[in-house]
Amino acid sequence: QVQLVESGGGLVQPGGSLRLSCAASGRVFTIYAMGWYRQAPGKERELVAQITRDDTTTYADSVKGRFTISRDSTASTSTVYLQMNSLRPEDTAVYYCNSVAIDVYWGQGTQVTVSS
Repeated sequence: QVQLVESGGGLVQPGGSLRLSCAASGRVFTIYAMGWYRQAPGKERELVAQITRDDTTTYADSVKGRFTISRDSTASTSTVYLQMNSLRPEDTAVYYCNSVAIDVYWGQGTQVTVSS
């Protein structure tokens, strides 16, 4: 089992920045990749960014050059960060942390609202 706890969402003006964090605990040694997905009202959940155990990163085209994913791991915890810069209103969504291990795990979601 892997438990995920997210933090860092909120309200920001267009052009602003936010940093999301997701702390994984439990059987973190089984995690192959961690990432962030988002779901806007009326839309399907989509991949935003992912980072693997060997630090290979993947980004959605819509966030390339604006968002950066990174991770920090210890023997018992693994934390993934999403630095979001130059935020746009279309980035407004609930952001979900995801980890891929033997099973796939999801966080509870954190709201990001970009509005003036």
